[in-house]
Amino acid sequence: MKADFTSLPFKPADILLPRDCDYDKWAVVACDQYTSQPEYWERVEERVGRAPSALRLILPESSLDGPQVEMDITDINATMAAYLREGRFKTLPNAMAYVERTLSNGKIRRGLVGMADLTAYDYEPGSDALIRATEGVVMSRIPPRIAVRKNAPIELPHAMLLADDPDRTIIEPLSAQTDAMELLYDFDLMERGGHVKGWRLTEDQLSQVAGALSALADPAAFNARHGTENQPVMLFAVGDGNHSLATAKECYERQKRLIPPERWDGLPARHTLCELVNLHDASLEFEPIHRVVFHTDPQALLDALVKAYPGARRSRAPAGDGLPLRWLCAGEEGVVTVPASAARLPVGALQSFLDGWLMDHPGRVDYIHGEEVAREFALRPGNIAFLLRPMAKEDLFPAVIHGGALPRKTFSMGEAHDKRFYLEGRKIR
Repeated sequence: MKADFTSLPFKPADILLPRDCDYDKWAVVACDQYTSQPEYWERVEERVGRAPSALRLILPESSLDGPQVEMDITDINATMAAYLREGRFKTLPNAMAYVERTLSNGKIRRGLVGMADLTAYDYEPGSDALIRATEGVVMSRIPPRIAVRKNAPIELPHAMLLADDPDRTIIEPLSAQTDAMELLYDFDLMERGGHVKGWRLTEDQLSQVAGALSALADPAAFNARHGTENQPVMLFAVGDGNHSLATAKECYERQKRLIPPERWDGLPARHTLCELVNLHDASLEFEPIHRVVFHTDPQALLDALVKAYPGARRSRAPAGDGLPLRWLCAGEEGVVTVPASAARLPVGALQSFLDGWLMDHPGRVDYIHGEEVAREFALRPGNIAFLLRPMAKEDLFPAVIHGGALPRKTFSMGEAHDKRFYLEGRKIR
């Protein structure tokens, strides 16, 4: 029986896979990682050399403000066109890929690669769309990303969607069915990225996935799962790549303005490739995303933080009730505790303050995965780090359902080297 994804926002896609190349040189980590560690990208550049690689098809975010960014984007688009012209890709029509990623800690994260329907996605606060953003989208971050995507003939995704599937009905059953699938790839990832294997689903397995997704999207089942009444179904939350999906959505909206409405549904840009992961996957752990402010006056910043929230207090250890903000700089560390009324989460109070501070003071903020890296940066003169606590992953769907998007960079699904690597692609023009 043919799989029916008609009413679903996640579907099979014409997936592109590289051929006639070394996959361990082709696959590189998401472009928004290691933005303050240029030595990482230098090592990747050295390892890849002149081999065909996704490195030639992406722009690391650390280069978005570079002096030659327009030339870099032109080169990327030209390389995409050349790879297509040279037959660098093979196409898997109407396909989904089951993926097992062995992480650096030895755990296996299971996922499903397909395409998301951008008409079912909305990043606006208070959205009731089937696919919702988990963090506030910073609109100033969208234009440079649009510049990279708007003329690109293909996309390489790093976005990951989360399904709230506690009974493990969608992805997990596939792990015992790989003998019936076609093996697509099986190789080690560079730079502590672990190992990845991928298989193409059969037609019967596509039908199985479509049925499980339809059951999960049932409004009565959704409201029973979350103890709500008449709430619009939130089928997926964006786990990684909020700004990537927002950029894809904006590019689709721009293309719609150029053609008549009857042609909108046929635009390749209506969909975007991504990986679906179960929120309840045993390997999935939410890590905090720490903040480091570079090239600033740390003591002045701390004084201003205390003044910004009446009743806040600075101490060497958490003191009483409130939202603790733990800081480190120049070998010192302590805590600023702000009143609980300041925000729902400590990260909300901190982010709101930093946004205002950096409008009027020198410095820049970066979002750091891993306490060790944040501590290293905090030792350098003019830097201050804020170490945040992890969010419980079980709180994600209720938080978004009831409160809308979270403050940006509230959580990370693993550390930087465990992020999704670029591998699969899809034509978007």
